Amino acid sequence: MKLLLAMVTTLALAVPAAAQQTIFVVRHAERADASAGAPPTMASDPDLSEKGKARAQALATVLQDAKITAIYTTQYKRTVQTADPLARALAIQPTALDARETAGLIEKLKAGGNALVVGHSNTVGPILQQLGVADAITLGDEDYDNIFVVVRSEKPTLIRLHFH
Repeated sequence: MKLLLAMVTTLALAVPAAAQQTIFVVRHAERADASAGAPPTMASDPDLSEKGKARAQALATVLQDAKITAIYTTQYKRTVQTADPLARALAIQPTALDARETAGLIEKLKAGGNALVVGHSNTVGPILQQLGVADAITLGDEDYDNIFVVVRSEKPTLIRLHFH
């Protein structure tokens, strides 16, 4: 997996920087309350489970050499905690945005540079769509292992990877 991501990142970075940008979009890692079966409400804000913390560390390992210059999360702990190991490793302060403000996120991404976006099962698809990805993406309740790599240029390219 690490080799595949390295190859994808190398190919993405081979195009002149002015012509493209690479954005990595993931769903937050496993929540501590995920075994309860009920999705969190707007009032709840669960931490990551031990499995989720391990997945967040794996994400940091996979993306540590992807030349990420910005990290975006939502206001919920599970997205912040998913991004935290990579943010610490790269000494980047993540920017937390309201989960419902996809348009504001897209505006920030237009500033350029490679970025990590940590969203939710119901926001990843719309984020990808607003980045110009034509494929409809939906995530189920148990889908925590996707990395969507969007290479932005005149016509965005989507590469879907899985990590553990």
